[in-house]
Amino acid sequence: MSGDDQVLPAYGRRSLAELTPSLLAALGASGNSNELGIEPAGRICLLLIDGMGAQQLAAHAADAPFLSSLLTAEPLTAGFPSSTPVSLSSIGTGAPPGAHGVLGVSFEASHGEVLDSIKWTTHRGGSLVDMRKELPPEEVQPLDTAFGRASAGGVDVRVVSSYAFRDSGLTRAALRGGQYRGVHALGDLAAELITALNAEAPVFCYGYHSNLDTLGHVYGPGSLPWRLELTVVDQVAALVAESLPPDGLLVVTADHGMVDIPPAERIDADTDDALRAGVRLLGGDPRSRHVYAEPGAADDVLAAWTERLGPRAWVLPGEQAIADGWFGPIGSAAARSRIGDVVVALRGTAAVTRSHAEPMLSQLPGQHGSLTGAEQRIPLLQVRGS
Repeated sequence: MSGDDQVLPAYGRRSLAELTPSLLAALGASGNSNELGIEPAGRICLLLIDGMGAQQLAAHAADAPFLSSLLTAEPLTAGFPSSTPVSLSSIGTGAPPGAHGVLGVSFEASHGEVLDSIKWTTHRGGSLVDMRKELPPEEVQPLDTAFGRASAGGVDVRVVSSYAFRDSGLTRAALRGGQYRGVHALGDLAAELITALNAEAPVFCYGYHSNLDTLGHVYGPGSLPWRLELTVVDQVAALVAESLPPDGLLVVTADHGMVDIPPAERIDADTDDALRAGVRLLGGDPRSRHVYAEPGAADDVLAAWTERLGPRAWVLPGEQAIADGWFGPIGSAAARSRIGDVVVALRGTAAVTRSHAEPMLSQLPGQHGSLTGAEQRIPLLQVRGS
């Protein structure tokens, strides 16, 4: 089965949770550990390209000559699930998923309801409900952010991302603490990064671009639209690098990689009797699932999912997934309660879709969230001013 290597997140050593603290330590901000050995700098820009896994970048190096030329360091690992809200929360807090508690694209955050952590919504009575008041993001993710600590310590911290995300639940949960600079496209994203890199030191600027991930979902990673977007991103990164001051550092990374899911490999949990029996709620995404069992049904649910998925998935009791280090250390009872009675990470190119609850997501060829190398390994690219 291709893409079947299990890559456990290297929490405490070389995961996304170590990236922001290492960069802030290199900037001279106190209270941060430089586990990644980043050399000192006075102005640092961290540019996150959503969905640009290390394996995908290496496979399409000709489409991104600048970024691929920087592929010299050992990749980082994303964390589990290898999904955007999980990874962005690790970027913002400097903590692994088990500590910050954002444990998937969706998870049970209040009894009987699943929170969509990207939109910060839940389905209730047939309607989509905004949960930012009922489940304040600052309470769901209560840790002080690394951004906020650095800002309080005198670092000029800037968050550069889409205007649409300025007041989102995920931004409030994961990225609070810096000055938010909303942008519309790649041009003003690059302009804000260049402006930050030439402001008075010390500066830490986090920039985010989502379109590569979007095209990977819609057309598949490695498709022509995805490759053309990668080329554009490569050119923008090169332009920012050309504007680095002598003490400037540009770091480019991602939140996860991606795999292409053929239709024959999609198993529909909303219509499959074996996967529905005894299940109270289902969270996660097509490549990683939190399965919440009815009282007393956890063992039967574990057996049914194990038998039905077979070699297509790693299927573990929640306690074993914790013990095996999938989430990192668990920081609170609230975080523990969000982990399924059964936790599922898909192997190869398989997916557990939901045709009723997630009709659009279930049809997309590009997916991520699991523990394969294609999803876990993300680049750590550095270029310094001269």
